Amino acid sequence: MEHLFTIDALISLLTLATLEIVLGIDNVIFVSIIMGRLDKSKHLKARRIWMIAGIAVRIGLLMALGWLVKNGNQELFGVFGYRFNLRNVIMFIGGLFLLYKTVKEIHGKLEGDEITDDTIKKPATASFGAVMTQIILVDMIFSFDSIITAVGLAKHVEIMMIAVVIAMIIMFLFAQRISNFIHKHPTLKMLALSFLLMVGFSLFFEGLEPVHHKEIPKGYIYFAMAFSFGVELLNMYIRKKEKPAKKVELHEPRLRDQNEYSDIAK
Repeated sequence: MEHLFTIDALISLLTLATLEIVLGIDNVIFVSIIMGRLDKSKHLKARRIWMIAGIAVRIGLLMALGWLVKNGNQELFGVFGYRFNLRNVIMFIGGLFLLYKTVKEIHGKLEGDEITDDTIKKPATASFGAVMTQIILVDMIFSFDSIITAVGLAKHVEIMMIAVVIAMIIMFLFAQRISNFIHKHPTLKMLALSFLLMVGFSLFFEGLEPVHHKEIPKGYIYFAMAFSFGVELLNMYIRKKEKPAKKVELHEPRLRDQNEYSDIAK
């Protein structure tokens, strides 16, 4: 358990929890849209179930994926004389998935279309069970890339689990405030997506370890994240003293006929 109380573990925990929160905003928005089909009297109960189910799903995926990564040293196949094991395959596929998903997300934020009523149809009435099933399914889809990110950043499953639980609780309590802050400062969202590109390439590179026999130290990724975040904080501080300029607004997953996000955090 000593590895949980090191500086490296603390940096991993803070970095991963922050990324989970920033990148989980889209999940919150989608869930809030679906949750809008319920009566307001049932929103609190639905939010609680969403939080508990989200934590359970993520921990289950982390345990399964973490076990496969740690115990996947048995060679599966060879390509041009290079022997690949299960861990290499998971890292390789996970890296490609993260690169694809991140590039697609960046495209969607800058050039994508808003979700229309035809994409998510809002029926006049919806049963609580049906809505919760949709919320859990949406959350499972969104959680997969966050789990891949956790595996790429942290070395220990325990740290990944703690970071996921912290992120889910914070999103549950402050979802609307976080969403408004990210919407006000879209650079943070793009920085987080840029970090995901780095993590995706790191996983891809690690998956090809039998070919090059090298690795990218995670400290480089942590330093790049911390430095970029620090620069952005300075920019935000400077912009407060200057005349506000017209800022770029990222596309968000929201219905065209909704003027505000759902009151998920109320």
